[in-house]
Amino acid sequence: MTSSDKVLAHPNVQRVREALAAAGTSPEIVALDDSAPTAAAAAQQLGCEVGAIANSLIFDCDGAPLLVLTSGAHRADVAALARAAGATKVGRATPEFVRTHTGQPIGGVAPVGHPAPVRTLVDVWLQKYDRVWAAAGHPHSVFPTTFDELVRVTGGSPVDVTG
Repeated sequence: MTSSDKVLAHPNVQRVREALAAAGTSPEIVALDDSAPTAAAAAQQLGCEVGAIANSLIFDCDGAPLLVLTSGAHRADVAALARAAGATKVGRATPEFVRTHTGQPIGGVAPVGHPAPVRTLVDVWLQKYDRVWAAAGHPHSVFPTTFDELVRVTGGSPVDVTG
């Protein structure tokens, strides 16, 4: 079994594949040669603009998880996230918090395939791209999608996460 086969057979990747299929999509999940801990690393391997990478960031939003799918071209503003979520406090989550609420490691958090639904905000900047890439549950896996599909499959709210 090749390293790509191992990545694609990983239980997290399988859960993402199943969640996407249940949502009526069937994108091809791609195994990357190297991990993609940053949008720049993913973009380099995929040969696309860094802005077309949908970073999956988990925040602690008044004690509950908040998934923000943001364009790799910029950073999310926590004050803007708090306003959009109607929260008092939004901050970066610990790796343990991320794994507890998504079942996935930082660097591989997918928009779907979590143990329970996670409230999601989708960066409107991703609309600039015909195709965007999101993590698929493992640091070596991604899948192509669109802004509209991300909003639909996550039940997310489109927002400008930059403030």
